[in-house]
Amino acid sequence: MVDALLTPEQQKYLELARKFTREKILPVAAQYDRTGEFPWPVVEAAREIGLHCMTAPRAYGGPELDSVTISLIMEEFAYGCAGIATTLGGNGLSSYPVLIAGTEEQKKLFFGRLLAGGLGAFALTEPGAGSDAGAVSTSARREGDEYVINGTKCFITTGAMADIFIVFASTNPTMKARGLSAFIVEREREGISIGHEEDKMGIRASNTVEVRFNNVRVPADHLLGKEGEGFKIAMQTLDMARPIVGAIAVGVARAALEECIDYVKSRMDGTKPLSANQAVQFRIADMAMKVEAARLMVRRALALKEAGVPYSKESAMAKAYASDVAMEVTAEAVEIMGAVGYSKDSRVEKLMRDAKITQIYEGTNQIQRIVIANNLLRS
Repeated sequence: MVDALLTPEQQKYLELARKFTREKILPVAAQYDRTGEFPWPVVEAAREIGLHCMTAPRAYGGPELDSVTISLIMEEFAYGCAGIATTLGGNGLSSYPVLIAGTEEQKKLFFGRLLAGGLGAFALTEPGAGSDAGAVSTSARREGDEYVINGTKCFITTGAMADIFIVFASTNPTMKARGLSAFIVEREREGISIGHEEDKMGIRASNTVEVRFNNVRVPADHLLGKEGEGFKIAMQTLDMARPIVGAIAVGVARAALEECIDYVKSRMDGTKPLSANQAVQFRIADMAMKVEAARLMVRRALALKEAGVPYSKESAMAKAYASDVAMEVTAEAVEIMGAVGYSKDSRVEKLMRDAKITQIYEGTNQIQRIVIANNLLRS
């Protein structure tokens, strides 16, 4: 079905992602959810059709897709499996700091790795620094022409599989958030090790681990921007990433809605299908309105980004609203489908588990409300 709000190029990528999801993700989504294994065949298949690193500039051989197009693709991937979508979106998240602050040489290094088939990881979160990025305790000490990085990161997406990291560390602990800096760190550098792997409720196809840095030496030219600019880079990155989380949430909610519609049309209530019940019809209508509203909020936030105007408030709104909708719609689908929906044989059971993380990662929805309120009350 043609979406009149999209350009022909965007429609082309939407159809490509939909076909990929139908052929490569949906058939294996339940298997990866059960096993928690990393979906290497799906990642390789995405690379083969050019959807492995969607943000990479054309100058380095990438597709350089606009943000709205990326959101369309991510919604489709998440419709198939939010865990696989999170994995395939990891290269985008780790790319944003390089796009924001990277030099020509840094971009060549980073995107060269990714476009050759590698994976990137964004390493900000720590055991004592989740929502408060200023509490990061990982340190980076300057020694001559190098920085020496020490610390532990946790909940790092694709951390065990990454070829290259973006690591946030403090170069001046007394300055708290203003002492934070960002670094490109290659996986093979001595002193990097992988710790605990999370056994998660949802997005089980996504690898989530602890990454440890023990006297890891990186050249001084691996610093992104200047010392003390890490917090700004991190916040700009999250502004860019949050609507993409919103797109993942929309994909999950849309899948739950469609599963529920199929169920109520086929489930007989006496002599009539359950879909003939007006109370059920109203619930389905409310679910559909929320999904559509969430999608439009995501697209608007990213359209503002592409126009080069401030969009931090809209980014937070899109992420918070879409992820709340994903949780509401999946829970509603489980409730309408009753025991069938609650069974692990049902797809909506997985969708409900996957939905929850969209309210948490890339900044909890409580943090999003702080961002929104600060923007509204600033003047």
